[in-house]
Amino acid sequence: MSLEQVNTQIAVSGSILDAVDERTNLAGSNKMEILLFSIGSNETFGINVFKVKEVTRAVTITKTPNMPRGLDGIASLRGHVMPVLNLASFMNLGNPAEQKVMMVAEYSRHVLGFLVRDVDRIVRVDWDKVHAAEGMSSNHNNLITAITELPNGTLVSILDVEQILSTAFGEDVVGKIEKVERGHEKCVFFVDDSAVARKKIVEVLDKMGVKNVQAHNGLEAWQRLKGLADSAQHSRIDLHTQIQVILVDAEMPEMDGYVLTQNIKADRRFDSVPVVMHSSLSSEANRAMGKRVGVDYYVAKFDSGMLSDTLRPLLS
Repeated sequence: MSLEQVNTQIAVSGSILDAVDERTNLAGSNKMEILLFSIGSNETFGINVFKVKEVTRAVTITKTPNMPRGLDGIASLRGHVMPVLNLASFMNLGNPAEQKVMMVAEYSRHVLGFLVRDVDRIVRVDWDKVHAAEGMSSNHNNLITAITELPNGTLVSILDVEQILSTAFGEDVVGKIEKVERGHEKCVFFVDDSAVARKKIVEVLDKMGVKNVQAHNGLEAWQRLKGLADSAQHSRIDLHTQIQVILVDAEMPEMDGYVLTQNIKADRRFDSVPVVMHSSLSSEANRAMGKRVGVDYYVAKFDSGMLSDTLRPLLS
């Protein structure tokens, strides 16, 4: 497939044209669209197409001193100056083939380029067919968040962009955060499939002085939430006395945050518990997707101040 055809697909999905109506059709379907690409090895990789603004031939890259491993330099494309990461070098691929294509990605309000060998096409997959990479065989387990299998038997390793950025540029610093009054009596239930994200969320909640219960994917979260609701119902207590906020990621194996939110909102036992979506997919289209399934608040990753400011009134 040519770059022009791939960009047409991306545009239809909404990443270039921001076609909100088209993108919100995926909300609650437990499906996602991934762009397949290669970096010169035998593996097929994927990235959520909603993170991709466009795909282009590799452009001129300006080298800068003291760059982290795998970061080739910076490039200018249509007025955007962005860092460019060579994925083959970053993943320690020995004698990598020439990386001819650049994927321009928007992640947590940042734009950067990923140099890859080639792009293939966009495919739609069911989240319940996407499984966490933990325990699965892969040469890059620490940089892969999930694995799925296409109908033709091809295994696709889905990049953990949060882990890649954390490894390349360092983790975001959580600044000073005021404690919540009587925070030790408050609890946030949160779910995120990224170990980096979970670590930062816990750091924020610890600084706020509130307790947390966590899950690693949407299906696990829903099973645990139902268990908490069943226990509260059996004890005839208000669930809100046990958990005050549910914080959900959007992209997760087994069940995404949109379906999880739908399930929560369909269960009257959770009526008093607000749902906050915390996602790196920070465009207006993704906010619209969240609103469509009943998300009460939306926070873009990862802004510790914005996260704490959103949670604070819900915990007071």
